[in-house]
Order: sequence, then structure tokens, then C-alpha cells
Amino acid sequence: MTDEPDRPLRYREPQQARSAATLARVLRAAEEIASSSGLEEMTMTGVAERAGVSVGTIYRRFEDKEQLITALTERMLERREDYVAEQLRTAEPSLSGVMDAYAHALLQSFADSSNLFPELLRARGTKSLDRGASTITKIHRILLEAAAPYADQIRRSDSETALDTAARAILGACFHNSIRPDPATGEAAQRQYADELSDMAIAYLLTPDHRRTAPEPPALPGDLHGADAAYSSSSSSSGASGSRSGRRPPPAGVEAVKL
Repeated sequence: MTDEPDRPLRYREPQQARSAATLARVLRAAEEIASSSGLEEMTMTGVAERAGVSVGTIYRRFEDKEQLITALTERMLERREDYVAEQLRTAEPSLSGVMDAYAHALLQSFADSSNLFPELLRARGTKSLDRGASTITKIHRILLEAAAPYADQIRRSDSETALDTAARAILGACFHNSIRPDPATGEAAQRQYADELSDMAIAYLLTPDHRRTAPEPPALPGDLHGADAAYSSSSSSSGASGSRSGRRPPPAGVEAVKL
């Protein structure tokens, strides 16, 4: 008995180079069909025809369409991890260089399959969302490692939290761009959008915190509590005889009447 009865069985991994090449061709064909027509329209027969293999070849590797979608999801997530990691490894050695590479790599990795990536996560449910979260965690860790040598350039009070905030903002913007009805498309538009995301993140990281704990506001006219506090302060600093007698000192400019 298993704790995860709904978890799909792992598809059979290829053991030979020729089989691996065939699998890559099948997955590429599946991605092309799913990207252009959607997952609902993707069939095992259609994938076989696009990949130039027999349907039997696909069924020897995958038990059903669900396993094929699982493999496609894994392939796309791994590709994103590798691509972002490579771009960060070759980024310009500076904080702005790292954030710029991160923004451009993320936007490109989401844009390469348009709406397919979000659809894959929805289609696979919780397990796929967990796998997607794992990829995000890995990419985030790679970013932190790449930015670590330049952490002293961050002017926020908590550099790690600030970097996390900037990374999440870029990730959210890239994901949103992949599902919005009017995404930034084309090389020039995507490059400009990634530049703007990077500029936004750098401007935030290089701006010191300005929301400090505010001092108590001065007492307003008619504020009895504030007036009492002001009076208590002044009376405590008044002459010793006044404080001993318990009487309030006379207002300024008015002489006390001797009884």
C-alpha cells in the first residue's frame, strides 16, 4: 500500500543513445502539438506522426497520455533550470549583471512555450505544482549563490530578504507575461520588458529603506492627553517650591498673589 495512490508511475527512461534520441524527438513533437493546439487536442497518434515513429514505439515508453504529459512537464522544468543556471554562470560579474541575466533568462524560459507551461502545471495538479515549486526553489538558490559576491552593494537593511523580494517580483512578472492575453512577444519587445524588470529590481536593491519607525506626532490643539503630557514635563522642571506645594505655577507674565 502506498501513501500516494494518485501519483503516476515513472515512464521508462531510455538506456541507449538511440533510444534517448527517439525520446527527445517524441517529447519535442508532443510539445509542439500541445503548444499549438493545447493538451486536450494532443493524442498519442498525433505525437507519433509528428515524431516520425510508430504508435507502438510511444506506448513502449509511456503507458498512457498522462505519463507522456508527466515526461513533458519534467523536460520543460529541467530545461528551465539548466538555462537559467547557465545564464547566471556567464552573467557580468556585478549585482546589476546578475539581476539582468536572471530577468532575461526567466522571461525567455517562460516565453519559449507561450501558455503551455501554465497549462501543464494545471493539468498535472498538485504533484506538478510541487515539481514546479521545486524548480523555482532551485532557481532561487542559484540566484542567491550568483549574487552573494555582490551582496554588499545591496543598500536595503536586510539584503537577503531584499534579494528574495526582487527575485519573486521578476518571477511573478515573467509568469504573468506567459498567461496574459497580450504578452510581450518578439525579440525586441521581450528584451525591453526584461530590461525594465531588471532596472526595477536594481533600483529597489540600491535604494535604502525609508519606512522607519515614525516618532510620536506632536500634540494637536485640543489634544488633552498631549497637553497633559506637555504640562507634566514642564511642571517637573519647574521650581522646587512649586513642585513641593503641589500648586501649578502661574502662567508666564502673571505674578503670584501673596496671601
